[in-house]
Amino acid sequence: MLREELSVALKEAMKARDELSVATVRLILAALKDRDIAARSKGNLEGVSDDEILVMLQSMIKQRHESIAMYEKGGRPELAQREADEIEVIKRFLPAQLGEDETRAAVDAVIAEIDAHSLKDMGQIMGELKQRHAGRMDFAKANAMVRSALEKG
Repeated sequence: MLREELSVALKEAMKARDELSVATVRLILAALKDRDIAARSKGNLEGVSDDEILVMLQSMIKQRHESIAMYEKGGRPELAQREADEIEVIKRFLPAQLGEDETRAAVDAVIAEIDAHSLKDMGQIMGELKQRHAGRMDFAKANAMVRSALEKG
């Protein structure tokens, strides 16, 4: 389970005196705790699932990419580098990402299963992809592939 993996990683980083990893894993754990609290208020006493944690990690990576762009635009390369280093730490907890060919195959499979023909079906397709491939797929790329496939067909 990802929770245990995060806890072990924090302990190992502390022992190794890896300040970047310690800080980044603590940020992940704090975000996870926030999500658990929100889930409990909705009646989910066990907290968020591993799939939801993977989505959270991808969101954290996306936020850091946006920050990198802003820091580079603002002339702060040291802060951009810090964000890039944090991305590498977060990626350690994600499963291997699907390649472009695998993503295209998954998109085509879902489109065929749902028998989608128009952009109106886009939400249903993306929902199914997110359910099946949480944490393993770049959904921005998948979205573009779905849009392209539906516009052609």
